[in-house]
Amino acid sequence: MPHQNHVTAPEDRIPVSQKIAYGMGAVVTIVAVNSVMQLTNLVYIVGLGVSAIWIGWASAFPRLWDAVIDPFIGNMSDNSRSRFGRRIPFLIAGGLLIGIAFAMLWMVPRDWSKEWMFGYFVVTSLFFYTVVPVYAIPQGALGMEMTSDYHEKTNLFAYASFIGNIGALTLPWVYYLANRPFFGGDTVNGIKWICLGMAVILTGAAMWCALVCKEGKLHQARAQARVPIVESFKTTYRNGTFVRLVSAFVLLIVAFQLVMGFNNYITIFYLYGGNTSAASSLMAYNGTLWAVTGLLGAFPMAWLSKRYGKRFTVIFALALIIGGNLSKIICYNPALPYLTMIPTVCLSLGMVIGFSLVNAMIADICDEDELATGIRREGIYFAVYNWWWKVAVSIATVLSGYLQRLTGFAEGAHTQSDATLFWLRAWEIGLPPALCLFSVWLVFKYPLTEARAYEIKGLLKARQTAAAATPASAA
Repeated sequence: MPHQNHVTAPEDRIPVSQKIAYGMGAVVTIVAVNSVMQLTNLVYIVGLGVSAIWIGWASAFPRLWDAVIDPFIGNMSDNSRSRFGRRIPFLIAGGLLIGIAFAMLWMVPRDWSKEWMFGYFVVTSLFFYTVVPVYAIPQGALGMEMTSDYHEKTNLFAYASFIGNIGALTLPWVYYLANRPFFGGDTVNGIKWICLGMAVILTGAAMWCALVCKEGKLHQARAQARVPIVESFKTTYRNGTFVRLVSAFVLLIVAFQLVMGFNNYITIFYLYGGNTSAASSLMAYNGTLWAVTGLLGAFPMAWLSKRYGKRFTVIFALALIIGGNLSKIICYNPALPYLTMIPTVCLSLGMVIGFSLVNAMIADICDEDELATGIRREGIYFAVYNWWWKVAVSIATVLSGYLQRLTGFAEGAHTQSDATLFWLRAWEIGLPPALCLFSVWLVFKYPLTEARAYEIKGLLKARQTAAAATPASAA
């Protein structure tokens, strides 16, 4: 049942110009990271014939390194006291470096051996995943501190989701455009030049975010003592609300990471019998549908959250994901390949609602932490959230390569056996819903409701008012 809603106070509203700029900043990580996740297998395994297990390990190690440095970046940002702010300097430096690293990933020399191509990917992906958190962690923390209002946090991340998914509209067309005659039938070369242009755009979007957005807790943070990383790290693990929320989303991420890339293989080899040109069209259309659904999904997300609360909305999103993935039992049909648009809509809508809300929910948890400890540390909370799922994703990425090998998949082949195609579908359809059921259970018991969030806000405001009045009374 819908409940009584609070009204956002004028001083808690974020200007539209800043919401748009923050959304442009979200484009950077959404497009860059998702491009790497989607294109790596298509370039290095399908296009260049590098072993899937090699690429699985090569993808996992940089993500583990990324996870290791996330908390250090988060704590460093929380403790920064520069005159330009705690977050903005990181956004500028990180945005420039992401553009360089993203372009380098696809410039692998074609005349090298498979072993040297593998080594090139290890080095460039390690560089890429080193610079991503320099930008992504402070950018995520920035959004969590731009307002203290429960609903305005959701609105900000709805903008980020909407604008980020406009950028994501480009992703499914990279592989399609790379297969056009303009590039002479050389898919790998096509991807290289397209991604070079994307790198320039990503850097520009990062600068837009850095130069327009304003930090909401800067003056308060400057007055607080610097906190050692170990202490901050322990604080997040003692927060039961945070642990429950993060565990639910880590399970969701791992569920799909274990079968990452299987959908592309099923499309190419099961639905289209190895015809990459025909498959690329469906992949492009489905990718565009995914992005458009994600684009529009920001609106029902904001409406549902405001009317029914964030916990209910996340459970609704998980139900969509489970149902959408199970619908592939029917929708993987070589005679009607475009039926795959049905699970695409369900999965995209569920994912955008869930992953947009998790940031707003962590922002609420940061307020709860301030009430308990008196410290603002959005950076370390966002970093530890990323740390949890990156470690899990790294492990799942390695296991995915072995799982792919278990299906009998032959790298570089133009066709796959019937048994391989069956097991690709069995794992890709069945595994994610099974793990997502545990996420539903965890979110169902999530305790930080709207009423509690506004209670915390009132207590924090009363504390700040009392602290401001103390010097005057003493005088």
